[in-house]
Amino acid sequence: MNNQYEVLSPWAEADPVPPRGITQRVADLEGKTIGLFCYTVKPASTPIINTIENRLREKFPTSKFSRIGYGFNQDLKDTGDVARFEDWVRGVDAVVAAIGD
Repeated sequence: MNNQYEVLSPWAEADPVPPRGITQRVADLEGKTIGLFCYTVKPASTPIINTIENRLREKFPTSKFSRIGYGFNQDLKDTGDVARFEDWVRGVDAVVAAIGD
């Protein structure tokens, strides 16, 4: 049997969307609203985000916290929750995400 395979280069063409830098980090979390994003499909994500919140509350007692859970096993952009997520993001100064098995 004579099989033929096409070999592709790992150096594919780059995405035409120009890269942009990440948002500058918040200098201090004191008094800020910290968003806690939890990927609830993963069993360890909720305990992880709970621990993070408790530790941040100890370290930054004047901070406020806002949570959002995401329970789909697909990209957020492919769900009906995009607008809700974008609204949530506009209301926080920094975000911590937990995605854990």
